Parts: sequence; C-alpha cells; structure tokens
Amino acid sequence: MRTQRTRNRVLAESLRLFNERGETHVTTGVIAEALDMSPGNLYYHFRNKDQIIEELFALFEARIAVEPRVSGGGAAAMEDLWLYLHLMLEGIWEFRFLYRNLDDLLARNRRLREPFNRIIDRKQESVIALCEELVRVRAMRAQPEEIRALARNVLVVATYWLNFQAVRGRREAAGVEDLGLGAYQVMALVAPYLQGEAREHLDHLSKNYID
Repeated sequence: MRTQRTRNRVLAESLRLFNERGETHVTTGVIAEALDMSPGNLYYHFRNKDQIIEELFALFEARIAVEPRVSGGGAAAMEDLWLYLHLMLEGIWEFRFLYRNLDDLLARNRRLREPFNRIIDRKQESVIALCEELVRVRAMRAQPEEIRALARNVLVVATYWLNFQAVRGRREAAGVEDLGLGAYQVMALVAPYLQGEAREHLDHLSKNYID
C-alpha cells in the first residue's frame, strides 16, 4: 500500500513538472528533489523517466477513453458532439506535456506510438458515429466520405489546438474558456453540414466564443 502511494506521488509530481516545464527539461533528479526523495528511492519505483512517461500515458489513455453519448434529436445530438469534443480537450489539457513535442516524444518512446494511434482511431470512429447520428435525425447533410474526412479534420484540430494556443502566447494561460474555444473551432468545421435546429443551437452556443 505504501509503495503504491509513493508511486502515485511520483506520477502526480512528474505530471505537474512535465506540464509546467516540458518533459525534456525534467530529469529524474529534478523529480526526486521536488519530492524530497533520494534518487535511489525513485529508482526503486521507476527505473527511468521513460517508465514514468509510459505510466502517465496509460493514465491519459484511461482518462480520455470517454465514449460519446447519443441523445437523439437535432439540437441534442449536436450538443453531444460539442460536449464530447470539450471532454476530449480537457483530457489533452490535463496531460498536455504529451502534446507539447508530440513527434519528438513518439520518436524517443516508440512503445507509445501504437497506443497513441489507437486513441486517434477510437476518437475518429466516435466522431463518425456522432455525425452519422446527426445525419440520421436530419440535423446534418453529409455523405459518408465527407463524414470520414470531417472526422479526420476534427482530430487534427483537436490534437494540435493547445500547440496553436502556445504559439499564440497562451501556453500557460489556457483555461476553461480556451477549451471551449477549442471546441468551437472544431465545431466550426462541422457547422457547414448542419441544418435546422442543430445549426441554430450551434449558433447560439457559439456566441460566447465569437469576438
């Protein structure tokens, strides 16, 4: 029990440091010092930094594994998609160090490449399912190939939204409003395909994010 508590402390502090400073700027020595722990004690729980990253990635995968809810009805189905995107962005924000230098991280930790692609595949299928539901209830007009392309574009924007905010000088300032803005930017891709009350409801929700 004590060992598990210590491991959890190491993971929590590592996540905080990685998010604040960037994973490449944090060594196991820095983590041990922040925890007032000897490097040898840290090594007892984690052999190296890669093992810490892999366990944090497993926590991230579990955190972001939320499945979309389909309520039915035009406005309700559209709001389900908005909520799903917002929850996805919340998970990305909580583990944002993974996305800060994503290509470099996956190149250095090849064991993460397959599970990361698994996450993308699941998210893409979920977005497709939500869009198909919107089509079914006549809240969206789109062909199957358009839905697939739209789902890919949604994942591209969601994956790199926080990096874009960082380039704009908002790396540490991002908060709930930025996550909502990210969801809005993604929904802007969906908007041209919406119709009826779904489009009207999206326009209403969007008022908080349009300058």
